[in-house]
Amino acid sequence: MLNVLDNLPENPTELRQVSELLAAEVKALTLKVEQLQHQLHGANRHRFGSTSEGMDQLQLFAENEEIAEAVTEVVETAPAEHVEPKGKPKRKSLPDHLDRIEQVLSTGEDCPECGGDLSKLGEDVTEELEYIPGRFVVNKFIRPRMACRRCETISQAPLPSRPIERGRPGPGLLAHVLVSKYADHLPLYRQSQIYAREDVELDRSTMADWVGKSTALLERLADAMGKHVRDGQALFADDTPVKMLASGTKKTQTARVWAYVRDERPWDGLAPPCAWYQFTVDRKGEHPVSHLSGYKGWVHADGYAGFNGVFGTDKADEMACMAHVRRKFVDVFTAQGSSIAEEAIKRIAQLYAVEKEARGKPSEERVALRKAKAASVFDDLEIWLQAQLPKISGKSPLAQAIRYALKRMPKARPYLNNGFLELDNNSAERAMKPVALGRKNWMFAGSQRGGKAMAIAFTLIETAKLNGVDPQAWLTDVLSRIADHKITKMDELMPWNYSPVA
Repeated sequence: MLNVLDNLPENPTELRQVSELLAAEVKALTLKVEQLQHQLHGANRHRFGSTSEGMDQLQLFAENEEIAEAVTEVVETAPAEHVEPKGKPKRKSLPDHLDRIEQVLSTGEDCPECGGDLSKLGEDVTEELEYIPGRFVVNKFIRPRMACRRCETISQAPLPSRPIERGRPGPGLLAHVLVSKYADHLPLYRQSQIYAREDVELDRSTMADWVGKSTALLERLADAMGKHVRDGQALFADDTPVKMLASGTKKTQTARVWAYVRDERPWDGLAPPCAWYQFTVDRKGEHPVSHLSGYKGWVHADGYAGFNGVFGTDKADEMACMAHVRRKFVDVFTAQGSSIAEEAIKRIAQLYAVEKEARGKPSEERVALRKAKAASVFDDLEIWLQAQLPKISGKSPLAQAIRYALKRMPKARPYLNNGFLELDNNSAERAMKPVALGRKNWMFAGSQRGGKAMAIAFTLIETAKLNGVDPQAWLTDVLSRIADHKITKMDELMPWNYSPVA
């Protein structure tokens, strides 16, 4: 079309027609440039690179498969005679250079059957590799076998309950491996290399077995945390993609990790904060519906249609996220420098200024503050956006951002009248950051059961962090007690009830 500039007509009417055609062409090209700039900006902002690292990548494939296998073993096998699975590394003696902490477990001086004197026949020695922050030690349990001189009964003290029956890791070591993998994002093969520098040989597959069995043991505690989240007036929900190894192949498919967070600290609520994670093989809406079945509080969520089944009569109420609204305008402004987008960002900033003032105040005070300072700003923003839409091209990224805002704002309005609601869903988004960091390091889940183990670990570790509790110290305590703990008393093991040993 621009070729007509080489041969412009002299007739004014024809010249006007050419001018109109050129104007339409320029407008279309300008819109296309805006769209491409917006797409390029989004791609540059959100993209991440995955590099092939040869042997490291093979280690990760094996590691995640082994964790999944360990979970399967716990689920499908009953306690039976211990036989080393084929392909597993043979158990080696614990290194001689490690300190030994001896504990003598005695039955006492008198026969438990007749009260006669006991004489020592021998003893059994069991060694357990333990990790105390900063160093490895070996717990050495010495159990004398005692015989009664009167009735010849042989007695011996039992071993204390241990997280993994017939296993050799202590609770502190198991906690250290879990926290290193899911909080510090160290794959097991890297942990194995680190421990080798201390002359402690822990095979990657051995630790994978520990992770699977530990998370299976901790599952009921994670379930109790999920119930605590769903008992709240409001929760925050979000999901993020993770790769899962497709069964029978070395290829991966896209699975999801869902986070549900209860956090009443912004409105001075009494309940402790808690994050509950779930793993699914896809992003179908049936999953959040299942996770939140029976829940009738408020759910902060983005505009993903999969959450729609959660909301409705006799179901949960929806609270939209203004951070997502703001993000659309930030993308447009960054890519194009739009003055309308800039003004929208400034107006939304006024709402967040009120929220900064309201943070930590009781619910009633937050409502009064919002009505006094935020309600008019919210109303004016909605009216102003409606007025801007006819002034711009309906196909532009800016128009898309405005339409998104106008669609979500009515569902964000309830925060003005409910002090226990937040302006955004950032609590759930913060809960997703550890998953995003982790997937860059351990890359994928080995199977659906391996993904479930990951979700359990994130639930425990991130909830401890939300409560200002050292996850390693707390998990060490939990793993030393949970095998014998009644399922009806899981609340006693929660991180907010944990008291560090002085």
